[in-house]
Amino acid sequence: MNDWIDALHGHRTSDDRVAFDVDDATRLALDGTVVCPLVHLGVIDVHGADAERFLQGQASAQVSLANGEFAPLTVFCTPKGRMLANAQLLRVAPDHYRLLLHRGLVAPLADHLGKFAAFYKAELEPRDDLALIGLIGKEAEALAEVRLDLVPPPVWHQAGDADVQLLTHPGPRPRQLVCLPAERAEAAVTQLASQATLVGNAAWCLHDIQAGLYWLTPHHRDALLPQMINWEALGGISFKKGCYTGQEVVARAHFRGQVKKRLFRAQLEGDSLPAPGAAVTDANDKAQGEVLAAELDAYGQAEILAVLSTKEEIGPLSVDGQRLKPLKLPYAVERLDPEELAAR
Repeated sequence: MNDWIDALHGHRTSDDRVAFDVDDATRLALDGTVVCPLVHLGVIDVHGADAERFLQGQASAQVSLANGEFAPLTVFCTPKGRMLANAQLLRVAPDHYRLLLHRGLVAPLADHLGKFAAFYKAELEPRDDLALIGLIGKEAEALAEVRLDLVPPPVWHQAGDADVQLLTHPGPRPRQLVCLPAERAEAAVTQLASQATLVGNAAWCLHDIQAGLYWLTPHHRDALLPQMINWEALGGISFKKGCYTGQEVVARAHFRGQVKKRLFRAQLEGDSLPAPGAAVTDANDKAQGEVLAAELDAYGQAEILAVLSTKEEIGPLSVDGQRLKPLKLPYAVERLDPEELAAR
């Protein structure tokens, strides 16, 4: 539903990007506070008497941890352990769960899960009547509390009720994500924009890159193990729950140390954005990995997330002729149990 985007005078630059006539949006997100429509994300609702039991057999999350406060990360895999989508899991009401994921995977995931939901008292509902709005910056938390009357929760937690949810995401600056009915989105953004600058969602996507957080897109569907995007280091995999689709392969890769590629963060010496899937090559022009996501930073240089070989000695790397400079991830690449996150 794009009516509220049009009303705000935004213009689409691609299927999952919207922009506004604002200069230096990424700089504004660092130095001030910005609000942005998150048109690259979408929602699937799962509801019914068997909703929890159904999700427990499909998702990597311990579904009981999604209690209306903690909103864990999760992933859905093929039997071979390849990711079909990764998501954040919310519980918005008894027997009612909500999945937040890339919009391009909403329909494919709903179709896939629908094959199994038929055996449960559970229904899947893609929600194109909901809007997702992001707040980034030093006043994001205060603005959410004043304008939305919601106290921002800890990272990967939720606040609100069945109508409006407020989530906190990690990043170099405070980040709040609001999910609310699309019919209320224009008024909410207008109110927030009275104290923040309205910008496109590229600013939010850049902060995802800087947080070492990759949301799977259709380009890499059914191609990567969860560990290849460091999902277990972000608390997105429970190794303490029972079986779910792909669990055997995911667990074996973890316990036997069989992950040969990992998510890395880097900056390119240039301002040309590589396409998803662009090869990361060594000095001999041999591919050592590929780009997953890329955005221009506040200095006009490309920052990327890429899946690369974990070999220690692979030498200098480049993408499309631009030299690659490794950047540090903001978390340790080691197992973080969601049970531990929930207990915090």
